[in-house]
Amino acid sequence: MRTTNSCDSLQPRYARLGYVAINVLDLDRSAAFYEQLWGLQSNGGIDDQARFFRCSDNHHDLILFKGEPGLKRVSWQMESEDDIDRIVQRLQSRGHAVVEVNSAETKLLRQGRSVRFADPYTGATHEFFASIEQEATSWTPTLAQIQRIGHIVLKTPNFHEAVEFYDNVLNFRTSDAIGDIVNFMRCFPNPFHHSIGLSRSDSHGLHHLNFMVSEIDDIGRALWRFKKNDIPIVRGPGRHPPSGSVFLYVLDPNGITVEYSFGMEEFPENEARDHRVLPAAPESIDYWGGPTDIRLGKVGMVEPLA
Repeated sequence: MRTTNSCDSLQPRYARLGYVAINVLDLDRSAAFYEQLWGLQSNGGIDDQARFFRCSDNHHDLILFKGEPGLKRVSWQMESEDDIDRIVQRLQSRGHAVVEVNSAETKLLRQGRSVRFADPYTGATHEFFASIEQEATSWTPTLAQIQRIGHIVLKTPNFHEAVEFYDNVLNFRTSDAIGDIVNFMRCFPNPFHHSIGLSRSDSHGLHHLNFMVSEIDDIGRALWRFKKNDIPIVRGPGRHPPSGSVFLYVLDPNGITVEYSFGMEEFPENEARDHRVLPAAPESIDYWGGPTDIRLGKVGMVEPLA
């Protein structure tokens, strides 16, 4: 049940999942995977510490940093600067520290004002910004018809608390759930079925990172491309009952799970359907009933906010 404080009459509004930053062991090897096998476009870097990649007209949608494999941070693009103020006010009114990113770093990131906070329930660092440099040339897919970075799934032992926090504080909306083990949420009013998934687990971690493609043939071509290049396929192809997406999961060179998906239910801003609770059973994960490799979602520590 959503609750609203009197000071929360203006809810923060999201444009999209902005970008995800992950830590990798070998920048060169990981960069080669994401450009030459996954289909992102390289877009510069920061010395020998970070590499930028894009799958949109924004300067970046994925950043690789050198470090222990896992999630560095997840960043959300807000509809306006006022929405940054609204999320800051919500967090601070509940005792959560918010850090302003200094101008030197935002310049490197090609972003406007940006703020960060540490989610106490997943351990993840979240960043919020409204403006980002647009590239002079439009995004043109090549290897795969990637439309956008789609969603991220986080593991947490504080599952119920996390769901309530994302709903009532961050203004995410539950689209569907699988029992009390997975909750799929969209950053309101972004229409896509989920921008984040919360998965009940014994420990914090990154489960997987998703990119959405525009053709089902991208799934088929990727299947054989990955087999040819000895890329571990850990689930799929299959179809998710909650969102209707056709999926394929593989491991990147660090063992981090990444997903292609095709098709996803979209929600109107107003009068959206009620969320469903599917049974906690394998058939709620995959209509097609394929096997799952035990390595799925196993690698991905969460870096704490410095």
